[in-house]
Amino acid sequence: MSSAGRSIDVSAMTTDSEAQACARMMAESEPWITLGRGYEASLAILRDASRERYVALEGKDLVGFLILNMKGAFAGYIQTVCVAPEKRGHGIGAQMVSFAEERIFRESPNVFLCVSSFNTGARRLYDRLGYHVVGELADYLVVGHSETLMRKTIGSLSDFRKQPAEPEKPTRR
Repeated sequence: MSSAGRSIDVSAMTTDSEAQACARMMAESEPWITLGRGYEASLAILRDASRERYVALEGKDLVGFLILNMKGAFAGYIQTVCVAPEKRGHGIGAQMVSFAEERIFRESPNVFLCVSSFNTGARRLYDRLGYHVVGELADYLVVGHSETLMRKTIGSLSDFRKQPAEPEKPTRR
């Protein structure tokens, strides 16, 4: 993946040192500062093996990470998109969301995410990428702020078909 000439690689998080670096990035930047999520809570989330966790690298430098939830009522939920503060505004977030969509759309016709009402930059990104508001959760995580549930879809659950390879049918002679 590239962004304004930058080569971004997104791959599965494989080490605890990656989780620790991601937890520091999360705990030391917005929106998680306003949400009151410190290092230990961030690290616990990043160590949760029930979630799919991915790192975004520019060369050997960690520039962001993703956490996806592929289970439950909102399977296909992008739980976290975090871009290093100094790298924001350069297309890295858009590339990571694109990676997440490709992953999710293989198993579900819907991608869900929440964005905090005070996180206007992320909201603009999600609007630009085609996400639509599903609902608002007032005072959900922090009093005085809302979480906006957004969705991008390629169809309904009832019409969605996984695309398994069809075996060749034998011909009769």
